[in-house]
Amino acid sequence: GMACVVQDISVEHAASAEMARARALAEDAVRVKSDFLANMSHEIRTPMNAIVGMAYLTLRTELNERQRDYLEKIQRASQHLLGIINDILDISKIEAGKMVVEHIAFELERVLDNVTGLIAEKTAAKGLELIVDVASDVPNTLVGDPLRLGQILINLLSNAVKFTSHGHVALDIEEIATGDELTTLRFAIQDTGIG
Repeated sequence: GMACVVQDISVEHAASAEMARARALAEDAVRVKSDFLANMSHEIRTPMNAIVGMAYLTLRTELNERQRDYLEKIQRASQHLLGIINDILDISKIEAGKMVVEHIAFELERVLDNVTGLIAEKTAAKGLELIVDVASDVPNTLVGDPLRLGQILINLLSNAVKFTSHGHVALDIEEIATGDELTTLRFAIQDTGIG
C-alpha cells in the first residue's frame, strides 16, 4: 500500500515573501533616515561652528556690559545646540554602523575643564555646588576617545543638575584596575536630588 499527503503551502510561501519585502523596506527606511540625519547634522553643524567661533572672537573685543551679556548667552546657547547636533550625528552613525571610537592621546584634565566649564554655569544658576574629585593615582595622559568621554560626562552631569534643586552635584574619578599599559577608571556621579 501507499499513502500520500499533499499540502498546499502557497499561503505560507506568500507570507514569507511578504515578510522579506517588509524587512527590506524597513531596512531601507532606516538607512534613508540615518543618511538624512547625517547630512542635515553636517549642514547645520558648519554654520553653528561659525556662530560659536564669531561669538568667542567678539567677546574678546571691547564691549559694554549689556553687549557682553547678550554675546555670552548666544555663545552658551549655540554651544548647547551644537552639542545636540553632535548627539544626533552620533545616533545616525550608530544606526548606520559607522560609529568609530577614537583611540588618541589626550589629557584628562583638559576634558574635565571643558565638562566643568559647561556644567558650572548650570549649577551656579541653581545655586548648587559642583564638586570634582580626581584620585591622586588617576593618570592625566590617557589614550581613548576624549570627545565621547566628554559627551557622556556632560549628559550625566546635566541630568543630575536637572533633578537637583539644592545641595551639590559631584563627579568622582578613581582608578580601579591597571596593568599592561591599560587602566580602568570609574567615573561616579552623585547628587543630592531625587535620583
